[in-house]
Amino acid sequence: MRLALFDLDNTLLAGDSDFEWAQFLIEQGVLDREVYEARNQAFYDQYKAGTLDIHEFLDFQLKPLARHPREQLDAWHAQFMARKVVPMVAPGTAALLKQHANDVCVIVTATNSFVTRPIADHLGIAHLIATEPEAVQGEFTGRVVGTPSFREGKVKRLEEWLALQGKGWSDVSESWFYSDSLNDLPLLARVGNPVAVDPDATLKAHAEQAGWPVISLR
Repeated sequence: MRLALFDLDNTLLAGDSDFEWAQFLIEQGVLDREVYEARNQAFYDQYKAGTLDIHEFLDFQLKPLARHPREQLDAWHAQFMARKVVPMVAPGTAALLKQHANDVCVIVTATNSFVTRPIADHLGIAHLIATEPEAVQGEFTGRVVGTPSFREGKVKRLEEWLALQGKGWSDVSESWFYSDSLNDLPLLARVGNPVAVDPDATLKAHAEQAGWPVISLR
């Protein structure tokens, strides 16, 4: 198996879908601007700095899903895709994905699957490893199922995904992981071909020291 792994936010997208989803809900009047905008920015700053408490953030990010029927959430998401996500796809994304057309492609993202599954579908990537929001009879509870797909959690979730395919690392003949973030160093260190994409300062310095390729999709 040749395995091509892709971070989503600020990698395949020239922006952050998690951050923009909250901003979209604020713009729609679903979330109170005064209460949520500053917290959304603060969490985003913590993520970029590598100091994010993922469970605190997920409590913030997933609770709004539990307050609205799934049908309404899906309608909002369709608007979100058209207005925010599609224009945010990085210019070089299509060409990169074409390079891996014959490989098993997987998006591995910390952003929850409600936000990211339609994005993966739009990009033509069938396999998605994302943080999983709990749902009961189709409606979200505001809680998380399993390990969040964040930092070391991405490695664990990928290994769980491989096991579900009846495979392990020994079955992977070649592997790539494309990411922009210092938070992805654990998984970047695990693959055969780590690639820094429009990286933050910490990842760029690490990549240059380690001799990893540094590319831009923008």
